[in-house]
Amino acid sequence: MILYPAIDLINGECVRLAQGRFDAVTRYDSDPFKRLALFNEEFAEWVHIVDLDGARAGSPQQHELIGRLAQASRAKIQTGGGVRSRAHVQTLLDQGVSAVVVGSAAVKDPKEVRGWLRDFGKERITLALDVLPTKDGDFDAALHGWTEGSGISLWKVLDEYPVGVAQRILVTDVSRDGMLMGPNMDLMRALRQKRPDLDIQASGGVRSVEDLYDLKALGVHGAIVGKAIYEGLIDLKAALNVG
Repeated sequence: MILYPAIDLINGECVRLAQGRFDAVTRYDSDPFKRLALFNEEFAEWVHIVDLDGARAGSPQQHELIGRLAQASRAKIQTGGGVRSRAHVQTLLDQGVSAVVVGSAAVKDPKEVRGWLRDFGKERITLALDVLPTKDGDFDAALHGWTEGSGISLWKVLDEYPVGVAQRILVTDVSRDGMLMGPNMDLMRALRQKRPDLDIQASGGVRSVEDLYDLKALGVHGAIVGKAIYEGLIDLKAALNVG
Protein backbone atom coordinates (compact mmCIF):
# COMPACT_ATOMS: atom_id res chain seq x y z
CA MET A 1 0.00 0.00 0.00
CA ILE A 2 1.25 3.47 -0.91
CA LEU A 3 1.24 6.23 1.69
CA TYR A 4 0.47 9.72 0.38
CA PRO A 5 1.49 12.35 2.95
CA ALA A 6 -0.62 15.41 2.25
CA ILE A 7 0.02 19.11 1.77
CA ASP A 8 -3.16 21.19 1.58
CA LEU A 9 -2.57 24.77 0.49
CA ILE A 10 -4.45 27.97 1.24
CA ASN A 11 -2.72 31.16 0.12
CA GLY A 12 0.56 29.26 -0.15
CA GLU A 13 0.46 27.90 3.42
CA CYS A 14 0.09 24.31 4.64
CA VAL A 15 -3.25 23.86 6.40
CA ARG A 16 -5.81 21.24 7.36
CA LEU A 17 -9.58 21.60 7.27
CA ALA A 18 -12.08 19.88 9.55
CA GLN A 19 -14.78 18.06 7.56
CA GLY A 20 -13.97 20.15 4.51
CA ARG A 21 -15.09 23.36 6.22
CA PHE A 22 -13.28 26.51 5.16
CA ASP A 23 -14.28 28.12 8.46
CA ALA A 24 -12.40 25.41 10.37
CA VAL A 25 -8.80 25.90 9.22
CA THR A 26 -5.68 24.93 11.16
CA ARG A 27 -2.46 26.43 9.81
CA TYR A 28 0.76 24.46 10.20
CA ASP A 29 3.53 25.68 7.89
CA SER A 30 4.04 28.98 6.12
CA ASP A 31 6.60 27.38 3.76
CA PRO A 32 5.33 24.29 1.90
CA PHE A 33 8.81 23.66 0.47
CA LYS A 34 10.08 22.84 3.97
CA ARG A 35 7.22 20.39 4.56
CA LEU A 36 7.84 18.81 1.16
CA ALA A 37 11.54 18.49 1.99
CA LEU A 38 10.66 16.61 5.19
CA PHE A 39 8.52 14.16 3.22
CA ASN A 40 11.33 13.70 0.71
CA GLU A 41 13.88 13.13 3.47
CA GLU A 42 11.80 10.17 4.68
CA PHE A 43 11.74 8.79 1.11
CA ALA A 44 8.01 9.08 0.51
CA GLU A 45 7.23 7.68 -2.94
CA TRP A 46 4.31 10.07 -3.48
CA VAL A 47 3.09 13.36 -2.00
CA HIS A 48 -0.54 14.50 -2.30
CA ILE A 49 -0.95 18.28 -2.78
CA VAL A 50 -4.30 20.09 -2.84
CA ASP A 51 -4.98 23.63 -4.05
CA LEU A 52 -7.79 24.40 -1.60
CA ASP A 53 -8.14 27.92 -2.95
CA GLY A 54 -8.70 26.37 -6.36
CA ALA A 55 -11.17 23.82 -5.04
CA ARG A 56 -13.20 26.59 -3.45
CA ALA A 57 -13.02 28.94 -6.45
CA GLY A 58 -13.64 26.24 -9.06
CA SER A 59 -10.52 27.20 -11.01
CA PRO A 60 -6.75 26.91 -10.45
CA GLN A 61 -5.36 29.41 -7.96
CA GLN A 62 -1.98 27.94 -6.94
CA HIS A 63 -0.89 25.81 -9.89
CA GLU A 64 2.26 27.88 -10.45
CA LEU A 65 3.32 27.17 -6.86
CA ILE A 66 2.43 23.49 -7.23
CA GLY A 67 4.55 23.33 -10.39
CA ARG A 68 7.54 24.69 -8.47
CA LEU A 69 6.92 22.15 -5.70
CA ALA A 70 6.80 19.35 -8.26
CA GLN A 71 10.11 20.50 -9.74
CA ALA A 72 11.67 20.55 -6.26
CA SER A 73 10.46 17.08 -5.28
CA ARG A 74 12.10 13.69 -5.57
CA ALA A 75 8.77 12.11 -4.68
CA LYS A 76 6.08 11.92 -7.34
CA ILE A 77 3.32 14.51 -6.96
CA GLN A 78 -0.40 13.84 -7.12
CA THR A 79 -2.34 17.10 -7.09
CA GLY A 80 -5.71 18.68 -7.69
CA GLY A 81 -8.07 21.42 -6.61
CA GLY A 82 -10.03 23.46 -9.12
CA VAL A 83 -9.18 21.19 -12.06
CA ARG A 84 -12.13 21.72 -14.38
CA SER A 85 -10.74 21.55 -17.92
CA ARG A 86 -8.44 19.63 -20.24
CA ALA A 87 -6.11 22.64 -20.23
CA HIS A 88 -5.82 22.51 -16.44
CA VAL A 89 -4.79 18.84 -16.63
CA GLN A 90 -2.29 19.53 -19.40
CA THR A 91 -0.70 22.44 -17.53
CA LEU A 92 -0.10 20.39 -14.39
CA LEU A 93 1.34 17.45 -16.31
CA ASP A 94 3.61 19.81 -18.23
CA GLN A 95 4.86 21.19 -14.89
CA GLY A 96 6.03 17.74 -13.82
CA VAL A 97 3.08 16.46 -11.81
CA SER A 98 2.73 12.66 -12.02
CA ALA A 99 -1.03 12.37 -11.44
CA VAL A 100 -3.76 15.01 -11.64
CA VAL A 101 -6.75 14.76 -9.32
CA VAL A 102 -10.13 15.46 -10.93
CA GLY A 103 -13.06 15.87 -8.54
CA SER A 104 -16.18 17.88 -9.34
CA ALA A 105 -15.72 17.47 -13.10
CA ALA A 106 -15.69 13.69 -12.68
CA VAL A 107 -19.17 13.90 -11.14
CA LYS A 108 -20.68 16.65 -13.30
CA ASP A 109 -19.18 15.85 -16.71
CA PRO A 110 -18.18 12.18 -16.86
CA LYS A 111 -18.21 12.06 -20.67
CA GLU A 112 -15.57 14.81 -20.83
CA VAL A 113 -13.46 13.22 -18.10
CA ARG A 114 -13.58 9.83 -19.83
CA GLY A 115 -11.96 11.62 -22.77
CA TRP A 116 -9.18 12.92 -20.54
CA LEU A 117 -8.57 9.42 -19.19
CA ARG A 118 -8.32 8.12 -22.74
CA ASP A 119 -6.06 10.90 -24.03
CA PHE A 120 -3.75 11.51 -21.07
CA GLY A 121 -3.71 7.92 -19.79
CA LYS A 122 -5.65 6.48 -16.88
CA GLU A 123 -2.43 6.25 -14.84
CA ARG A 124 -2.09 10.06 -15.01
CA ILE A 125 -5.56 10.99 -13.71
CA THR A 126 -6.98 10.22 -10.28
CA LEU A 127 -10.75 10.46 -9.93
CA ALA A 128 -11.51 12.08 -6.57
CA LEU A 129 -14.93 11.31 -5.14
CA ASP A 130 -15.59 13.21 -1.94
CA VAL A 131 -18.67 11.70 -0.30
CA LEU A 132 -21.14 12.68 2.38
CA PRO A 133 -23.02 9.90 4.23
CA THR A 134 -26.80 10.05 3.78
CA LYS A 135 -29.55 9.07 6.20
CA ASP A 136 -30.39 5.97 4.17
CA GLY A 137 -26.86 4.61 4.39
CA ASP A 138 -25.79 5.72 0.91
CA PHE A 139 -23.07 8.23 0.00
CA ASP A 140 -23.72 11.49 -1.84
CA ALA A 141 -20.91 12.79 -4.05
CA ALA A 142 -19.85 16.28 -2.91
CA LEU A 143 -18.93 19.15 -5.22
CA HIS A 144 -16.92 22.39 -5.26
CA GLY A 145 -14.43 21.78 -2.48
CA TRP A 146 -16.93 19.83 -0.37
CA THR A 147 -19.24 22.81 -0.05
CA GLU A 148 -22.34 21.18 -1.58
CA GLY A 149 -23.84 17.79 -2.30
CA SER A 150 -24.59 16.67 -5.84
CA GLY A 151 -27.61 14.50 -5.13
CA ILE A 152 -25.80 11.75 -7.06
CA SER A 153 -24.86 8.49 -5.37
CA LEU A 154 -21.22 7.44 -5.25
CA TRP A 155 -22.18 4.19 -6.96
CA LYS A 156 -23.94 5.97 -9.82
CA VAL A 157 -20.87 8.09 -10.39
CA LEU A 158 -18.69 4.99 -10.54
CA ASP A 159 -21.07 3.45 -13.09
CA GLU A 160 -20.01 6.27 -15.43
CA TYR A 161 -16.49 4.80 -15.40
CA PRO A 162 -16.84 1.12 -16.38
CA VAL A 163 -14.10 -1.44 -15.92
CA GLY A 164 -11.05 -0.50 -17.97
CA VAL A 165 -11.84 3.22 -18.25
CA ALA A 166 -10.27 4.47 -15.00
CA GLN A 167 -7.53 3.14 -12.76
CA ARG A 168 -6.89 5.52 -9.87
CA ILE A 169 -9.67 6.61 -7.51
CA LEU A 170 -9.44 8.67 -4.33
CA VAL A 171 -12.46 8.45 -2.02
CA THR A 172 -12.81 10.80 0.95
CA ASP A 173 -15.48 10.46 3.63
CA VAL A 174 -15.83 14.18 4.26
CA SER A 175 -17.53 13.60 7.63
CA ARG A 176 -14.29 12.07 8.90
CA ASP A 177 -11.74 14.26 7.18
CA GLY A 178 -9.53 16.11 9.65
CA MET A 179 -11.41 14.57 12.58
CA LEU A 180 -8.95 11.77 13.53
CA MET A 181 -11.81 9.31 14.06
CA GLY A 182 -10.51 6.48 11.90
CA PRO A 183 -11.20 5.71 8.23
CA ASN A 184 -14.61 4.51 7.04
CA MET A 185 -13.76 0.82 6.80
CA ASP A 186 -17.27 -0.18 5.71
CA LEU A 187 -17.06 2.21 2.77
CA MET A 188 -13.62 0.96 1.77
CA ARG A 189 -14.78 -2.65 2.05
CA ALA A 190 -17.79 -1.93 -0.17
CA LEU A 191 -15.58 -0.20 -2.74
CA ARG A 192 -13.18 -3.15 -2.85
CA GLN A 193 -16.08 -5.57 -3.30
CA LYS A 194 -17.91 -3.58 -5.99
CA ARG A 195 -14.92 -2.26 -7.93
CA PRO A 196 -11.91 -4.55 -7.47
CA ASP A 197 -10.56 -3.25 -10.79
CA LEU A 198 -9.74 0.17 -9.30
CA ASP A 199 -6.65 1.23 -7.34
CA ILE A 200 -8.45 2.78 -4.36
CA GLN A 201 -6.93 5.52 -2.22
CA ALA A 202 -8.59 6.00 1.17
CA SER A 203 -8.89 9.47 2.65
CA GLY A 204 -10.50 10.90 5.75
CA GLY A 205 -9.97 10.04 9.39
CA VAL A 206 -6.67 8.11 9.42
CA ARG A 207 -5.25 8.55 12.92
CA SER A 208 -2.71 5.75 13.51
CA VAL A 209 -0.37 3.26 11.90
CA GLU A 210 -2.89 0.58 12.94
CA ASP A 211 -5.49 2.26 10.69
CA LEU A 212 -3.05 1.92 7.81
CA TYR A 213 -2.52 -1.78 8.47
CA ASP A 214 -6.31 -2.26 8.56
CA LEU A 215 -6.67 -0.53 5.18
CA LYS A 216 -3.85 -2.61 3.74
CA ALA A 217 -5.58 -5.79 4.93
CA LEU A 218 -8.67 -4.77 2.95
CA GLY A 219 -6.60 -4.47 -0.20
CA VAL A 220 -6.76 -0.68 -0.37
CA HIS A 221 -4.06 0.54 -2.75
CA GLY A 222 -3.15 3.80 -1.01
CA ALA A 223 -3.96 6.11 1.89
CA ILE A 224 -3.88 9.89 2.20
CA VAL A 225 -2.61 11.02 5.60
CA GLY A 226 -2.54 14.63 6.68
CA LYS A 227 -3.54 15.80 10.13
CA ALA A 228 -2.23 12.72 11.95
CA ILE A 229 1.26 13.49 10.60
CA TYR A 230 1.05 17.20 11.36
CA GLU A 231 -0.18 16.53 14.90
CA GLY A 232 2.56 13.96 15.56
CA LEU A 233 0.16 11.03 15.96
CA ILE A 234 1.78 9.09 13.12
CA ASP A 235 5.51 8.72 12.62
CA LEU A 236 6.03 9.12 8.90
CA LYS A 237 8.85 6.59 8.71
CA ALA A 238 6.74 3.95 10.48
CA ALA A 239 3.78 4.74 8.26
CA LEU A 240 5.85 4.38 5.10
CA ASN A 241 6.96 0.95 6.30
CA VAL A 242 3.36 -0.28 6.21
CA GLY A 243 3.55 -0.56 2.45
